[in-house]
Amino acid sequence: MNEYNAHKVAAHRVMPDAAFLQLGDGKVAYIRRITSDDVRALFPEAPHLAPGLKLWALLSADGTPIMLTDSREAAMANAMEAELTTVSVH
Repeated sequence: MNEYNAHKVAAHRVMPDAAFLQLGDGKVAYIRRITSDDVRALFPEAPHLAPGLKLWALLSADGTPIMLTDSREAAMANAMEAELTTVSVH
């Protein structure tokens, strides 16, 4: 590693996990496509669903589930109503 790269690495700071989890808390959310097979992991209280259904989940910035729907538009509308900024996550 040359001196320039060593300086760049030294200047790079790592955000603690606790701070990262609070980033966007209550203001930022993301919409994720899931299948009904994944619902129990995110929404333990959800009723049993037929396998293989394509659904949309609205999740807070820290991954806490907010809502489950069968349309992306409904998830977006719910985020807008709750004054949440949605971000794209890859």
